[in-house]
Amino acid sequence: MRPILIAALALTPLPATADDITDALNAAISAYEAGDVGDALGEIAYVTQLLNALQAEGFTAFLPPALDGWTRTESDDISATLGFMGGGTAAEATYSGPGSSFTITMMADNPMVASMAAILGNPAIMGTMGRIERIGGEMFLDADGSLATLIGGRILIQAEGGDVTEMAAHLEQIDFNALVSFGQ
Repeated sequence: MRPILIAALALTPLPATADDITDALNAAISAYEAGDVGDALGEIAYVTQLLNALQAEGFTAFLPPALDGWTRTESDDISATLGFMGGGTAAEATYSGPGSSFTITMMADNPMVASMAAILGNPAIMGTMGRIERIGGEMFLDADGSLATLIGGRILIQAEGGDVTEMAAHLEQIDFNALVSFGQ
């Protein structure tokens, strides 16, 4: 990363962890100027981690709220898993209600999502793999009670482990139009 870009990022106001981000960016600049490329890369990796965490917080806001009689528990584990899948942003929550529970997972901008695009981006192929359900104006693949769709060609949404009707009722609350613009 070029020193000018690092400096520009350091001057950009950021939310809650801005001090950590600014400190790490300044440390990267200092290491770079001192000729210590290894330390500069380490600081940039740390900044990347912090910025990904900020982005994940914004992504989590797109998870639907729990319906009446249900509770939503967000998972912190999903973001760590993405490192093994090539990066990106993810959010996950478990919804517990009267006698059942299910999980909704959203992932954006990673190789796994790209690999699913060939299937979930093509209704003809989706139809050969299961039943197509229209939820909130979007086509979801219902494959053995697991619902999945691709939003904007880059955001995978999956709901699994519960009754399709209950999962669909929760998924209908997602603002798919706003989700398309996430991170762009």
